[in-house]
Amino acid sequence: MRLLIHYRRDAEAAERLRASLPGAGHAILQADLARPLGAERLAHDALACAPRIDVLVNNAGLYDEHPFTQTDFEGWQAAWRRTLALNLFAAADLCYCVGRHMVDGGGGRIINVSSRGAFRGEPNAPAYGASKAGLNALSQSLAQALAPHGVYVYVVAPGFVETEMVTDMLKGSAGEQIKRQSPLGRVARAEEVADTIAFLALGTTQFLTGAIIDINGASYLRS
Repeated sequence: MRLLIHYRRDAEAAERLRASLPGAGHAILQADLARPLGAERLAHDALACAPRIDVLVNNAGLYDEHPFTQTDFEGWQAAWRRTLALNLFAAADLCYCVGRHMVDGGGGRIINVSSRGAFRGEPNAPAYGASKAGLNALSQSLAQALAPHGVYVYVVAPGFVETEMVTDMLKGSAGEQIKRQSPLGRVARAEEVADTIAFLALGTTQFLTGAIIDINGASYLRS
């Protein structure tokens, strides 16, 4: 198994991850997915490194707060453009570029990382919630369109996860309140989300295609 690791800025972290992986042939690829052609360039570079891509994981994203009553119109528009460009448009472009390769190659698996915010709402970052809801709808549409071609599409929807994106939020009393949202009394660890993604990547759950898997520690339950 070969892994292609995408990064935007932190080349050193990407290289440490590559060096820690067992086996050989792993590669790291740089791309700014927020740019209009960033996803297309990443797909091109990935296919230049590997003759076949069996699994695509769309995990790049940003959370940009823009509370409705505290944001001017210019800031509002800017937040929506930034958020949708990365969280939805880039994911859609990668699904297209890599998905076309999978269709031509006889199949594959696409795993998109969404959020519980797509269901419960994000009052301080409505563009984030909307972008993740759009990613869910995109994934389910593609699951139906690509199933006849042997391409399976899954969604993982975490709650809060211990990552750099939410480090500041998890500090102090606000962090304790966030942890209490789950009856487990904590937020998810990154490896717990990764384990779920790895399970889907194995391809043993093909009839699950189109499903959205919640991994939020019962902090939000939907019907």
